[in-house]
Order: sequence, then structure tokens, then C-alpha cells
Amino acid sequence: MTALSLETFGAGKSFGDFRALEDVSIQVAAGTVHALLGENGAGKSTLVKGLIGYSPLDQGRILLDGIEHAISSPRDAHALGIGMVYQHFTVAPGLTVAENLLLARGHLPWGISWVKERATLDAFMNTMPFRLALGSTVSGLSAGEKQKLELLKQLYLEHRFLILDEPTSVLTPQESEEVLGLVRDLAHRSELTVLMITHKFKEVMSFADEVTVLRKGKLVGHTKVEHTNPDELAKWMMGETRIAAAPKTRSPVKDKAPIGLEILRLCVASDRGTTAVNELSLKVRRGEIVGVAGISGNGQKELIEALLGQRRFLSGKISVNGVPYRATRNEMLQQKVFSLPEEPLHNACIAGMSVAENMALRNFDSPEMRRPGWRINRTAIRIRAQKLIAAFNVSPAFPDRPIGTLSGGNVQRAVLARELAEFATVLIAANPVFGLDFSAVSDIQARILAAREQGTAVLLVSEDLDELLELADTVLVMTNGRIVYAVDARSADRTTIGRYMGGHASSPRASLGGMVQHDDA
Repeated sequence: MTALSLETFGAGKSFGDFRALEDVSIQVAAGTVHALLGENGAGKSTLVKGLIGYSPLDQGRILLDGIEHAISSPRDAHALGIGMVYQHFTVAPGLTVAENLLLARGHLPWGISWVKERATLDAFMNTMPFRLALGSTVSGLSAGEKQKLELLKQLYLEHRFLILDEPTSVLTPQESEEVLGLVRDLAHRSELTVLMITHKFKEVMSFADEVTVLRKGKLVGHTKVEHTNPDELAKWMMGETRIAAAPKTRSPVKDKAPIGLEILRLCVASDRGTTAVNELSLKVRRGEIVGVAGISGNGQKELIEALLGQRRFLSGKISVNGVPYRATRNEMLQQKVFSLPEEPLHNACIAGMSVAENMALRNFDSPEMRRPGWRINRTAIRIRAQKLIAAFNVSPAFPDRPIGTLSGGNVQRAVLARELAEFATVLIAANPVFGLDFSAVSDIQARILAAREQGTAVLLVSEDLDELLELADTVLVMTNGRIVYAVDARSADRTTIGRYMGGHASSPRASLGGMVQHDDA
């Protein structure tokens, strides 16, 4: 296998009257790692979907090793040696590594000669810079091993140009560095060329050779990584847009600050009936951000759903401001418990309703939002929405527009406006900036910090360790439904946190200044 070079000339794509990609020409040299940056809607996905054949380009040319090719379907891309590793795993968890590799071929005979196939797979593994046990069941692999299997699938198919879509979003820091290091080594050995979509400047600066930036469907910058820096890349991505600045100073958390949220030995079942949250205990003081780190699937989803009344808990206690809390709507309103969930369009909004109506979901039945009796005062709802839209920079500023037509960042801003329209005692945020563009991330994180400074107790659950280390006062690590580690964010060591995230360290018995009560305390 030898790495492929790829060039596009004048690539373009329209969806109706909307021009998503306009005259984009890029050059990806063979045997390199090339990073592709841009905000949501910048055209990154449109470009790579054109390269992989899922949504063919309607303008321009694609050249592989200097030869022009038409790519009109994924079959065309596969035949040319182009593959893609997606943000979320596409492996079959109930099958073995060997079975997953065979499934990747697409066409299998009615009868499989496992003696022959096993010999072929063993020979393939012997040529790889990393190995997985062919008989291992995928469900028992770590997240990093699953990502390695995704890479092995592409190499097994003899793909020589690989597109990676946010390849480290579900990995620990150590796994991220290991996987990207392996990819870079394969590229530098001229066995592979990589086009990597990422939003993490650290990954670009550490692992990419060159970087291209798109903005609003157009190419705005390309350079060797050694000739640029994160500030320049951010300016290319954002243009003249001003980024909301986070507070430069943060008041220290007072040890005697009242406890906003307390969880004691909470147990929550998963959809399969197993225990997803296992006797978990923690405290969040007013004016504090407690961050929960962990690889997806370790009980974070069930914990958040229990706190928001979307899932019953089996046992344990939750209290807000010292008052027992069962996450009913009345309790959330009385105790001022608000939330900023992941994928808010699906978890916190009604897509077909207007922005104004969604902003009123918390208080549509309050006296100020009603006419005499129980009729809704739509004028009052609309006026309130206009004020919130202006205060939280929701764009476009049309309260009557269906919220489902807004970009992800603006949906999240609208939800944040609803949840923080009044003072919140407790704010529960779950991956609040996942998949959002650079501007939306800065804006939303600044508002979370501002809520903290106003005395809100913030529980921030995130799979992005960089986000937690930047925002949180205390970082907890959640593994197999338990809190296994606690550390002051100012003195946190990424390597240590990563070991606990991956389940490679023992659970500590001491709590952090009495702030966190561990499961074995």
C-alpha cells in the first residue's frame, strides 16, 4: 500500500438556493496528515461527503495521484482507495474483531472458511503497527481499542486515503495521543494519507502537517502547521466575528458556601435493566462548577436523566438547597433547577414550534404569560422572547421562526436563554457545546462561567477533558457508574485523569476536602 495524494479544483455544492460549498481547491500531499478546520456550516461535511461519494459534488474536479476521477457513490470512493472513520463507532459490539473485519468487506460468501480467513487475518495483523486479538468480542474492548479497530477496518480494505471525522471525541487523553500518533506514523511511512476534521487546535498543532480552513463554504486559509498558531487559525475560522470573552478572574469557592446540589448513594438503572449509576455521591456548592469526566457509556447519560426527571432512580437521595428533590416540574421551578442538555433540539425543544414558544416552555402557565383564565398570552410570550433573543445573541432574531430551522449553536443559545432567563440555583449541563462551532462554544462557556460567578451551583458533565479543565473548579471521574477520582482542576494532571477514565487506576478512598463523598466513604 502506498499513500494517495488528493486535489480538488473548484469544488462546489448547492442545496436548492443555498450554496454550501463554493470554488474550494485544496491539495493533500501523499503521506501527510492534513487538518480541516471550520465552524459548523463552513462546508467541511459537504466537502468530505463529496469526496466519499455520499453527496457528490455538483461542480469541480477531484484528482487522485494526479488523475481525475468521478466519485458519484461510496462504491466509487471505496474502489479508488478512499475510506472514512466516523465520529461514532460503526463496529458490531456483539461480534469478534475477526468478524467485524470480515463484515467490512461487504460481500461475503454463503459459507465462510474460517481456517482460510483466520490465516489471512493473522497475516494482515502481522503487517500492522498495532494488533488486536482477533477472537476478542468488541463489546469488551476499550474505546481506544474500538477506534483502532475502525482504523484496522480501513487498512484491511486497503484504503490509502483516510478521512477522520472528530476521531478522538470518545477517547481518553492517552488513547487520543496513541491513536493519532499511530495514524501520523502510518502517514509518514507513506502507507496512508489522512484528512482529519477536528475542532481541537491542540490536535492540529501536535499531529497535522498542513491545515486548511473553510468559512461559509469558501477556502480562507491553508498553510503548513509549523508556520501558523492557534490564534491565526481562530481568526481564519471566525473572520471579523467577536468572540465572547470568559471572565479573566474567578472568585474562589468558599468552603462554607451553601450546598446547591447533593447526591447520596444514587442508583439508576439502564435501559437494559442493569445498574448504570452505582451508589454515586457528590456535592456541588453554590458558586462552584463541578465537572464530571468520563468516556461515554459509563452512566453519565442515566445520571443526567435522573436529575432532570427523565428516568426514575432505584435508590439514593437527591437534595437541592437542603430540600429533598425528585425532579418534578414543580420542584424544578420552585428550587430553580435548570438544564442545558446535549443535543437540545432533541432533548429540550419541540422542533416544529417557534423560538418564542420554546422559550416559554418553562413558564407558559405563569401569571405573566396568561390572559384571564388559562389562555396563553402570545403577545407576552413573543415580547419576552425578543428580549431573550437580543440578550443571548440568538440568530436569526425572529421569534416566530421554527426552532428546528436554527443552527445547532443558536438552538443551544435559545435553550440557554430560557434556562438562565432568571437566576438558577442549580444548572445541570451535559456536553453543552458538543458539535458546536467556535463562536458558539466561546459564548456558551462564558455564560456558564457567568452563572457560576452569580452563585449558581453548576454540574458540568462533559466528554471533553479540555473543557472541564478550563471551566471546572473540581473534576470528578466517572467510571462504571461510580465516581472513582476527584481533583482540584487547578492541580489536575491529564495523564492521571486519563488513567482513571480508562479504568486503569484504583479508586481513591480520600475525598477532596470533604467536597466529594466517594462510593466507598
